[in-house]
Amino acid sequence: MKNFGKFLFVATLILTSVYVATADTPTLTFKFTTIEVKGAQDTRVFGVNNAGVMVGAYIDSSGISHGFMLKSGKVTTLDNSKGSNTNCAGVNKANEIAGYYVNSSGAEQAFLYHAGKFSDIGPAGATSSEAFGINDHGNIAGYFVDSSGFQHGFVWNGKKYKQLDAPGASSTLAWGINNTGLVAVQWINSSGNTQGAIYNGKKYSAINVPGAVSSYPHSIDSAGDVVYSWTDSTGLFHGALRTGGKVYKFDDPRGTDGTYGDGINDHKLVVGVYHTNGGATAEGFKATY
Repeated sequence: MKNFGKFLFVATLILTSVYVATADTPTLTFKFTTIEVKGAQDTRVFGVNNAGVMVGAYIDSSGISHGFMLKSGKVTTLDNSKGSNTNCAGVNKANEIAGYYVNSSGAEQAFLYHAGKFSDIGPAGATSSEAFGINDHGNIAGYFVDSSGFQHGFVWNGKKYKQLDAPGASSTLAWGINNTGLVAVQWINSSGNTQGAIYNGKKYSAINVPGAVSSYPHSIDSAGDVVYSWTDSTGLFHGALRTGGKVYKFDDPRGTDGTYGDGINDHKLVVGVYHTNGGATAEGFKATY
């Protein structure tokens, strides 16, 4: 674990109207700020807690991928010594981090970072796993692949794993989990498109983005507001925010080749990634609304 350098803010813009698919699409004002790790080729922000601490991954000047935590303007590099390509995906109020890395066998392995140490997590028998969300109680959401090659979501409460399989799904992935235990889930239907749902411990309730070909609900805050990625008919990715019963679509104005909504906190802040240069360049962002 090491400090990579000071955090760099650039290109703050105000977007006065979000992405509009139809005349009926509601609008909301977002203020975007680019998030860059100094000296990195590529920066991606996946999660944020209520104190504004952000986590994600970056590629350094040598092309090596690292996980990171951004706190009080300083970037701390987080590399799991048991493998490579560490990705930090979710962070809670205690700065515990859920994520994944590539192990020595070349498989993704979910982890919990706590008190300066990495611990592997994931259901017994899984051939690969990734963790994405962690709430303030330490409950973690993610997915795993079983020995037959099927993908399932999971929630771990620190002692037991609960397997999540959306009805009719060929595969299921759990991303975000809030402090009341609501889980943001994405699953693949019989047509091969990704659908979104909220799982409340008993049932799945659809929360697809209106007009989207595929919907990818990512993080969920304490009020049940959800930040998404979604694709249009051309396959281009956009962001969306579900709040107050309405879905607001957005694009970072610099994201000419796609915008992804990934993290949300309880203070009207979302984070994610935008792409430029034909999708070859990625930068992180934070946006207030």
